Amino acid sequence: MQQTTGSFSGRLRKLAPWGIGILAAAFLVLQLVRFVVPEFKLDNPPVTQNVVWDSPETAQLWQQACADCHSNETRYPWYSYVAPVGWLVAHDIHEGRDALNISEDSRVEWDEMVDEIEEGEMPLANYVALHPEANLSEAQQESLMAGIRATFR
Repeated sequence: MQQTTGSFSGRLRKLAPWGIGILAAAFLVLQLVRFVVPEFKLDNPPVTQNVVWDSPETAQLWQQACADCHSNETRYPWYSYVAPVGWLVAHDIHEGRDALNISEDSRVEWDEMVDEIEEGEMPLANYVALHPEANLSEAQQESLMAGIRATFR
């Protein structure tokens, strides 16, 4: 009678390095996708439209809560360089820039910006979860909205 227990664990020990190697290779290939798929590219195109904010406070609040997704001056955190999380970050940033990009748009619909902030739609909850500094107090939100009105009116 043969024992099957020893042979199974022996086969498992021989296959484990191969499995780990295949997983590592797949992980490395995933890291290269952002260089091929435009939607996953981490980029900061040139700024072609400079905004002159009404005050340094408005500029600071904008930078703190909005600029990463709505300008070409995105600060990419370390995890954006690790797929597949980085794909989600890049996708969200590209969507944000498509909706509004103050680095390129010469005409900004400030009333829509204010409405989004007022209704609690911006900044997005998943952004605030990873960037607690973007969780503006009610007073900061009021100040940002007043600054947006004053800047773009």
